[in-house]
Formats: sequence, structure tokens, C-alpha cells
Amino acid sequence: MKNNRKYIFVVGGVMSGVGKGITASSIGAILKARGFNVTAVKIDPYINVDAGTMNPVEHGETFVLESGLETDQDMGNYERFMGITLPSENYMTTGSVYEAVIHNERNLEYKGKCVQVVPHIPLEVISRIKKAADKANADITIVEIGGTVGEYENILFMEAIRLFKIKAPEDIITIMVSYLPIPHASGEMKTKPTQHAVRTLNGTGVQPDFIIARSETFLDQKRKEKISLFCNVPEKYVISAPDASSVYEVPINFERDDLSRLLLKKLGLKYKKTDLKKWYELMENIKNSKEKVKIGIVGKYFGTGDFILSDSYISVIEAIKHAAYQLKLKPEIDWINSELFEKEPEKIANLKEFDGIIIPGGFGSRGIEGKIAAVQYLRENKIPFLGLCYGMQVAVIEVARNILGLKDAHTTEINRRTKNPVIDIIPEQKKNLEDSNYGATMRLGAYPALLKKGTVAFGAYKKNKISERHRHRWEVNLAFKERLEKAGLIFSGTSPDGKFMEITELPKTMHPFFLGTQFHPELQSNPLTSHPLFLEFIKAAAKK
Repeated sequence: MKNNRKYIFVVGGVMSGVGKGITASSIGAILKARGFNVTAVKIDPYINVDAGTMNPVEHGETFVLESGLETDQDMGNYERFMGITLPSENYMTTGSVYEAVIHNERNLEYKGKCVQVVPHIPLEVISRIKKAADKANADITIVEIGGTVGEYENILFMEAIRLFKIKAPEDIITIMVSYLPIPHASGEMKTKPTQHAVRTLNGTGVQPDFIIARSETFLDQKRKEKISLFCNVPEKYVISAPDASSVYEVPINFERDDLSRLLLKKLGLKYKKTDLKKWYELMENIKNSKEKVKIGIVGKYFGTGDFILSDSYISVIEAIKHAAYQLKLKPEIDWINSELFEKEPEKIANLKEFDGIIIPGGFGSRGIEGKIAAVQYLRENKIPFLGLCYGMQVAVIEVARNILGLKDAHTTEINRRTKNPVIDIIPEQKKNLEDSNYGATMRLGAYPALLKKGTVAFGAYKKNKISERHRHRWEVNLAFKERLEKAGLIFSGTSPDGKFMEITELPKTMHPFFLGTQFHPELQSNPLTSHPLFLEFIKAAAKK
């Protein structure tokens, strides 16, 4: 075990959504390209114990780890950019930290001391960061602190940085990712909000070592000088981060500013030759892709006031891009609210404009009839279809209703009294629902599945055993399995014991690509290695 581990803390200034997650992920990617073992930790300031009970429209996608822990979507960014699989130890919330401290206090682990918010909460945070670093045997651990500097919610995490740095000042770097607005009225890039953010951070006892300056355009020398002068950061440590055409360009942009070498020098680590060949190849594919493939996502977690929140399905969107880029195609992604097909059924014909349609995961009754109608149109009109989790379930319902003739076929999630519950709750989940026990009680995390030879699924994976991540309570009801198979459905992936239907598809004689998964394949796709099912789906869409 290494004793001299290094830590990089990433905090945000001025406003949320400034790109801390992409920054942390990109820093991880460029340090990994230098040959270092890198891991990443996300700290969310919420009282929620995990991200599982948060509304996607408010918080964005819930990313499920292999362990089954429901986390913030930035954990997905870390895995995608760094090509790593993160354990539960790498995610924490205010709620989970307080829960642990109170549990320890009840068990007399503080040996009669008065347990206080400071220092015991920050010390628990530091302990968890160290455990994550040790478990990964990491040379460098990147720690992203959620929220924005100055918020009451994350003050304790700033205190953790301060206490940590007292013990090992040479092993810790703090990076502030801050926003520099360009008001249209003046047309001038403004540094004052960043200056105030740094002063606020200083008020917690923390001084940033680097400032990543996010803005619409490149930082000019004048602005760099002002930030350096008023924020007490050397000019060479003020890094310009303009808006990029693709988030996957960010690691390359950082290296153009020599960021990995500067970080390693500051941490006292010897440089190793960098290898970003695959990232450059990816960017060539992105920039040179001319032929378009138009993909529609039929969902319901899009609207937030007058704006569209694509973050609800961020892993799905990125998995589409990964596959398209690998095939040197330019993806055009459109969002379609499934409720539209319920209010205006004639609008369903608009789906013919797309090369392929995805129906992603979700919960609840809102928009489900629109999704079922969409599946029927896609099946009958031979438009490539990929259903994910709930998307697979509505496909099974559609086949049961419109091929088998079971007109009231449904999921018991929506209709508990249906005579044809083709989708039913997992037996062990019934008590959780009766007890109103919802948090972290679904079928969560990685489970194995066996694939049938000669199927689309087997052809995509090119092996008969896989492992994929789940997040659901309802399953295909085995009582209807034989009838569904007679209707043409192939259950091409099942759990090893045959109790759970993991993948369903129609044969190519019936449809060019009609496939649904009970799991979430998008959670294991990354820009350098597309997920095989998304790759096959995009291939089929491109043929259309």
C-alpha cells in the first residue's frame, strides 16, 4: 500500500453546471494517459443518503454503479472518460456522512467524546476519501465537491480540504472551475464574479492552486493577468476552458495548455510520456463524420419549466454518440415527449422521420400509453427500436396487446387489477412496496445473463455470458413467456437460473432491429469503446 498518495480537489465557482464533472473527468483522463493510476470521488451536498430517490428532472440521471449504489451522473462521466469501474466507496452525500457519524456515535466508537459537526463530519469525509484511494491503490485521487463555493451546503467539505491540507500540504491541489460571463451589452469577458468566488473560498481557509476559466471563448492575456493578480494564482496555473464542440475534446484542450505536466510538477511527481492517441483518433472521427444518423428518444423526463433537461438521459445520449462516432457517423438526437402521442395520436407518424428510436428507462404511468403506441408504430413500420428497462417492458406489453390480442395486457406497476399482467413485480419486492420502503430497494447493480446463439444479442456481444447493470422492480411475468414466444418474441438473454428475462428481440425475418433490455447497457459505454448493443442499433439505423 502506498503511503504518499496525491489528491486533487475540484470545486466550482460563480454558478452550477459550469463543468466541474467534465473537468474532473478530463483531468483524470490526461493523468491516466501519463501512466498514473487514477481514481475519482464525488461528494454531493444533499441530505439524501444516495441519488436513488431524486427526481431526474431536478437532479439529472441516476447513475448506478456495479455494486448497485445509486449515484450522481458525474460518476458516469468519471467511468466513461477514465475507462474505469468505480466502487461504492467513491461516492458520498451529506446524508450518508451524517448517517455514518451518528451510527458510529451510537456504537460508542468516539469513546465518550462530544461528537461535533466540526471536526467529526470533515474527518469522516477525509477518512472516506482515503479509503477510496487505498481501495483503488491510486497514485492520484480526484475529488469533486458538488455545488458552488459560497453555498451553505458544502462548507463542511471545504473544511475537509482545509483539515486534510494541514496534514499533507505537498500532496494536495485545489482546482476551482469558475465561470467568466460575457454580457451581450458590453461584449467584455468579466473576471469579477471569479474574484468574488475565490475570496469566498479563501473565507473557508482554502486557496485554489489552479483556476480553470470556463467561458464561451478562450481567455485572453489581459483576463489571465487580472485573475492571477486578484486571485493569488500564478498566470501559468490559470487555464482557459472555452466551450467545446464535444466534451471529449476537453482532455485534448487541457493538454494543449500542458495541464497534466503542471499538475504533476505541483504534486512533485515525475512526468511520464503521455499517450492520448485514442483520444486524438476519437476527435478525428467526430470532426470528419459527415453522414448523419437521426435518433429519437421517446421519454418523459425532459421538461423543466420552459427548458429541456437532456441530463435526465445523459448516459443514453452519450452511448448513442459513442456508437455513432465509432462508425464515423454524425448523430442527430431529438427528444420526443411520449405524452404527445396520447394527446395528438396523429403525430405518431412523425416517427418515420427518424432512422432509429430509443425508449429509455423510467417509472410511473405518465406517458406510458404514448410509449406503447410508439412501439406499435415502430414494429409495424420496421423502424429500428431499442428499449431500455421500461422500454423493454412496454415492448412486451405492445406485443401482448396487438399480436396476442390480450387487450388489457399491462404492467402491475400501473394497473394492479389487469387480468393479463405480462409485467409483474419481483416477488421479493412486494414487501418493500407494502412498507413504503423505496430507497435502494430495487434490483440494483451488476447481474450476469446468458445469451442464446444465433440471436441479435449474441451477434452483438460475440459471447454467451455477460454482466450488465440493473435498476428496476418489475419483470417479465414467466406465466406469459410461452405465449409471448409464440407471438414471435425471442428471449435472447436470461438470468443463469432462467427466472429473469434480460433481453427480448424480434427475429430479423420480422424486423431489422427490434430489441429491448431489462438492464441499462448505456451505463457501460464509453467514448473509446462503444457498447455492443448500441453499436448494432446504430448500424441498423444507418442502414435505414
